Amino acid sequence: MVHQTPTPLRSGVATPTTETDVHPTAARAYTPIVVESERTVYTDEYITSTFDYHGQTVSNEGGVFKVRPTKKTFEFRTTRKVPRMGIMMVGLGGNNGTTLTATILANRHNITWRTKEGLQKPNYVGSVLRASTLRLGVDPETGSDVHVPLSSVLPTVHPNDLVIGGWDISSLPLDEAMTRAQVLSYDLQRQIAPLMAPIKPLPSIYYPDFIAANQEERADNLIPGESKQAHLEALRKDIREFKQANALDSVVVFWTANTERYSEIIPGVNDTAENLLKAIETSHDEVSPSTVFAVASILEGCPFINGAPQNTFVPGCIQLAEQHKSFIGGDDLKSGQTKVKSVLTEFLVNAGIKPLSIASYNHLGNNDGRNLSAEKQFRSKEISKSSVVDDMVGANHLLFKPKTESEEKGEHPNHLVVIKYMPAVGDSKRAIDEYYSEICMGGRSVINIFNECEDSLLASPLILDLSILAELLTRVSYREISKEKTTEHAPLYTVLSLLSYMLKAPLVKPGTEVVNALGRQRNALELFLKACLGLEGQGDLLLESRMW
Repeated sequence: MVHQTPTPLRSGVATPTTETDVHPTAARAYTPIVVESERTVYTDEYITSTFDYHGQTVSNEGGVFKVRPTKKTFEFRTTRKVPRMGIMMVGLGGNNGTTLTATILANRHNITWRTKEGLQKPNYVGSVLRASTLRLGVDPETGSDVHVPLSSVLPTVHPNDLVIGGWDISSLPLDEAMTRAQVLSYDLQRQIAPLMAPIKPLPSIYYPDFIAANQEERADNLIPGESKQAHLEALRKDIREFKQANALDSVVVFWTANTERYSEIIPGVNDTAENLLKAIETSHDEVSPSTVFAVASILEGCPFINGAPQNTFVPGCIQLAEQHKSFIGGDDLKSGQTKVKSVLTEFLVNAGIKPLSIASYNHLGNNDGRNLSAEKQFRSKEISKSSVVDDMVGANHLLFKPKTESEEKGEHPNHLVVIKYMPAVGDSKRAIDEYYSEICMGGRSVINIFNECEDSLLASPLILDLSILAELLTRVSYREISKEKTTEHAPLYTVLSLLSYMLKAPLVKPGTEVVNALGRQRNALELFLKACLGLEGQGDLLLESRMW
C-alpha cells in the first residue's frame, strides 16, 4: 500500500513570524487573552470556567404566555496544549483537496505569486477562524469595542502546522491533480508543484452505484476487493499508520469527495449501530462509501466531518458515534449561494416581509458539477439546499400559517433549486436567485442576485475551520454544578452542531430543532467560545449608550 511521504508537510517553522512578512490572516497571534475573574482559572494544563446558562420556558396557560426564567451552572474545562494535528481528506486529489493543500503550503513557505492585479501574498481569507473577529469587550479609556480574531479566543491549531493526507479514487499525485483542477493561478502552481508532487493519495473505495457513472474513468486507485468489511479495516489501518508516521496527537477525517446518492434507511440494516456493523460485514448494497469512512473514523476515535450533502450519518452511524463518544459533523459545505440565502431570508422574515417564492439557479463546470449532473446525486444536493429556510419561516406565524397535525410542514415559500453542468466555466460557479415577496397592501417585491464565485477557493477555508474547530471541541469537557449534585466532567455530545455556521444542512442532536439562520449560528459559536472563558454574551443591548 502506498503512503504519503510526510517530509514536505511536516514543518511549520518556515512560516515568517512578523506581520510585515505575512498576511494578517496567516500571522501567528502573540496577544494572549486572560480573563481576570474568580470564575475563570488558568493552570498549565487547563482553562477552567464557570458559566451560568440562562434561559426561559414558555407555556400557554389559559390563553396567557407564562414565562419562567431558568438557570443552569456549568463548568467548562479546555485543555490548553495545542496538539500536533493532521487532516485526512477523502477526495484529496479533487478541487477542494488540492486547493487546500496548496494554500497551506503557500502560507507555510510564504510563496508569493503574480497575477494581472500584481504581487499576491498567501492568506487564509474566507476562514471564519483566521479572517473574522469577535467582540471581546470595551476599552475603558476610549469606550471603543475591542475585537480579536476568533482563532485567538481559545488555543487552536495554526493551519500552517497541519499535516495533510488522505484518499482518492484517482491516483494522480497532487501536482498533477492541481493542474487538472484549474483553480489556482499558473504562477502559484508553477512554484508550488515541487512541494505537491511527493503527495500521493491513498487508495480509496468506490461503489459505482453511489456516484455518477461519469466518475468511473477517474477510478484507478482503489482498495482491492468487494468486501466492505475489508475496506473498513484497510481505512482504519490507514488512519493509524498516518497518525504514527507523522507523530500526530490528533487526526480529523474530512469527506470532500463526490456527492453520493441518498442511502435508503432500512430497518435491520442501518437503523442501529449493531445492524450497521453487520451490514458492513455482509457488504450490504445500501452501505455507502462515506458511511464506511465515518465508521472507520468513529472506531479509531477521530472526528469525522461530512462536507457533502448525502445522508452519510444514517441512524446506526449516529448511534455508533454515541457509543464510542466520537465526534461527527455535517452536512454539506455552506460557501456561497446558500449562505446568502440564509442571510436574506432571515432579513426578509424579520423585516415582516413575506417571501412567496425563492428560485435558485446554478451552473458550474468543475468535477462536482459533472457528478451532480446525475439525477440521484443532484437530489442529495437539492435536499440540503432546500431546507435552509425552514426554521426562519417557521418562526413567524404571523406571515406563514403553522403546520397542522396532518402536515409535515406549514405554509412555506415555493422553493426551486436548479444545478446545471457547464464545463466552460470550470470552478467559477454562477448562482442566480430571485426572491419574490409580498409587501404592504398586496404589493410585491422582487430581489434578484447574481453571484459569481470560485467554488473551491470558498470551500477550502471552511474545511480548515471545520477541522480545527472539531479538534478544539475534543479538548473541551463540561460538568453541571448544582446544589443537588455536581456531575463528572464529560465530553460534548457526539454531534458537533456548533459547526452549523459552515454547513448547509446542519446535523443536530436527535430530537432538537435545526437552526439555519446564519446570525443565530454565528452567535452560538461566539457565545460558546466566550463561555469557555467564563464570559457572558454581551450582545448589543449597549445600555451605557441608552441611559443618562
